[in-house]
Amino acid sequence: MTDNVESLMLEHLKRFQATLERIERKQDELIARVSNLEGSVVSIMQHLTNLTAADAAQQISIDNISVRLDRIEQRLELTN
Repeated sequence: MTDNVESLMLEHLKRFQATLERIERKQDELIARVSNLEGSVVSIMQHLTNLTAADAAQQISIDNISVRLDRIEQRLELTN
């Protein structure tokens, strides 16, 4: 009877160990996937920062052109 109990306990422990190993593999996979996502988010944030800087530079150019156009209109007396 004791051998049956020990054998049963050993089988349960083996199943628990196998389950734990599957969980650990899944966890490692999820950690890798989260790391990839974090890298992607950083890349997107850098891209957005670059786009914002480019937008600001274009706005400055547009403002300068607007100022120059206003001066030209005043010199030619085209303003109302």
